[in-house]
Amino acid sequence: MEAALTATPNKMADKYEATLERLVRELEVRDLETQGHTFRVTGMAVRLAEAMGIQGEALLNVRRGALLHDIGKLEIPAYILHKEGRLGAAEMSLVRTHPQKAYALLVQLDLPPEAIDIPYCHHEKWDGTGYPRRLKAQQIPVSARLFAVVDVYDATTMNRTYRAAMPREEVFSYLRHQKGKHFDPEIVEIFLQLLSTS
Repeated sequence: MEAALTATPNKMADKYEATLERLVRELEVRDLETQGHTFRVTGMAVRLAEAMGIQGEALLNVRRGALLHDIGKLEIPAYILHKEGRLGAAEMSLVRTHPQKAYALLVQLDLPPEAIDIPYCHHEKWDGTGYPRRLKAQQIPVSARLFAVVDVYDATTMNRTYRAAMPREEVFSYLRHQKGKHFDPEIVEIFLQLLSTS
């Protein structure tokens, strides 16, 4: 009886995680441009979080948030997500609403608030010029700060319809250049050190 009781939460947790992954696969089918991106960045975000000493429930929330980071794009018209070439100003403005759309969707679910930090805040920038709320430095949740580095790394090292992938060393240089601007300087260094040993 005791074994059955202890197994139930694990089974529920497994179903919960499987539901999140299925939701993400649905999104990636909709946005062919970024197929595979979510699962790549989730793995990298978890590794970076571990390297920063994040553990337990906080680490699980990094994983959940990373999986769901682009879930707000479910409410962006498919023609924009599938457009070849660069987006126009109005289209880009609409795409930039996806963090608010993610927040509005995810607060209705039984997710810990910390699991929503990445979907809501991963486009904020260290210097306060990001979106949607123009948070600055330590105002940005640490999970969103670490995810921003991983997200940009993956986006720049993959081919897109509007540009070719950047060479890895060029990406490293870009990340260093963006320390204190786009990114938390300390997190960039931990991430680059992690990449250099893998």
